Amino acid sequence: MISQFFVLSQRGDSIVFRDYRGDVPKGSAEIFFRKVKFWKEDGGEEAPPVFNVDGVNYFHVKVVGLLFVATSRTNLSPSLVLELLQRIARVIKDYLGVLNEDSLRKNFVLVYELLDEVVDFGYVQTTSTEILKSYIFNEPIMIDAGRLPPLGPAAMFMQGTKRMPGTAITKSVVANEPGGRKREEIFVDIIEKISITFSSSGYILTSEIDGTIQMKSYLTGNPEIRLALNEDLGIGRAGGRSAYDYGGSAGSGAVILDDCNFHESVQLDSFDVDRTLTLVPPDGEFPVMNYRITQEFKPPFRINTLIEEAGSLKAEVILKIRAEFPSDITANTILVQMPLPTYTSRVSFELEPGTVGQTTDFKESNKRLEWSLKKVVGGSDHTLRAKLTFSQESHGNITKEAGPVSMTFTIPMYNPSRLQVKYLQIAKKSKTYNPYRWVRYVTQANSYVARI
Repeated sequence: MISQFFVLSQRGDSIVFRDYRGDVPKGSAEIFFRKVKFWKEDGGEEAPPVFNVDGVNYFHVKVVGLLFVATSRTNLSPSLVLELLQRIARVIKDYLGVLNEDSLRKNFVLVYELLDEVVDFGYVQTTSTEILKSYIFNEPIMIDAGRLPPLGPAAMFMQGTKRMPGTAITKSVVANEPGGRKREEIFVDIIEKISITFSSSGYILTSEIDGTIQMKSYLTGNPEIRLALNEDLGIGRAGGRSAYDYGGSAGSGAVILDDCNFHESVQLDSFDVDRTLTLVPPDGEFPVMNYRITQEFKPPFRINTLIEEAGSLKAEVILKIRAEFPSDITANTILVQMPLPTYTSRVSFELEPGTVGQTTDFKESNKRLEWSLKKVVGGSDHTLRAKLTFSQESHGNITKEAGPVSMTFTIPMYNPSRLQVKYLQIAKKSKTYNPYRWVRYVTQANSYVARI
């Protein structure tokens, strides 16, 4: 059971606060924010998602810059509370359409009504958007999406200068369009977070994909949906069969999933035959299917690093990245980071001539090199040279005191697993019923590391 729930802004302002049990001091929000803001324990830069202060357990997640926090004096499962916080954030976003400080403040009556239905005396009742519709009577005050900054989740679906349809990001699932009509549409997003570790010679040591097929439905009447995946999809590895090894197809498909799980609304009657999922989508955003892949796949980026000593107090680092994806695909918000030796005192950077949209920085506090690239087109190469100045002589191999190199990025309309939605079929109510269907792909770096 939780004692309190509150949402804080980046400045520490309390936007929403609900005390369920009265056994935690009222100043807990201020105590929490001070602890997180000036966290210095265990040598970490950021506070962990769970910590204890004076007998009070604090659980928190950060969602679009807002801190969702729960407190408790009892010994609760951390994963349970963190999942609850994520679900509360998702429910609020389902109702408000836009989740930010402005929308929370303008809809505080609706938010408190939601919280009272989701949690009762510290115990979770439901986090289903569909079930909550029966108990929630306040209408959301919509926020003008045109005034929102272009950053955040919507930026995942920017493809060059052309914007993919992104209304699912800023729409409420319970509010109607102006005029009382509701636009019939459904969004399916295939989001893959990849983890790769390269050796110093460029070979792949470990590779993994954590994927999700995410759906958000704005269809009235909750019609039945048929979602068809690759017919040659295999589930379960040939060496050791998985609990989800449907149809004995392990090892035979072009796309092999190690394991997967499905939302409770998904019916698997025809999945063995033609890899089709049938479901009646609930209101709100939900994961249709989660899956994991550990077979080797083509990495979207290759990283090459070279460190050359240039005297007793100097060295040069050369970083090269190559985009291995097709030229009609563009990666966004790429950030390359590399820890440098602790005795590095100064770094000067040299980019390729004519470079646009790239910035460099040396974080002296933690001795880290940062290289930011706004966009990278598939098939292109980019190089950075960094000249290091040391405050003392190196008494060992510099390569052992620097690195590894890590990357974060987002690649819209690309997925390395090759998992595809072949078609999205909606049970039609009439000949004129033709809702909009959007299927989008995105790849993100979960852990992308190259050893030196």
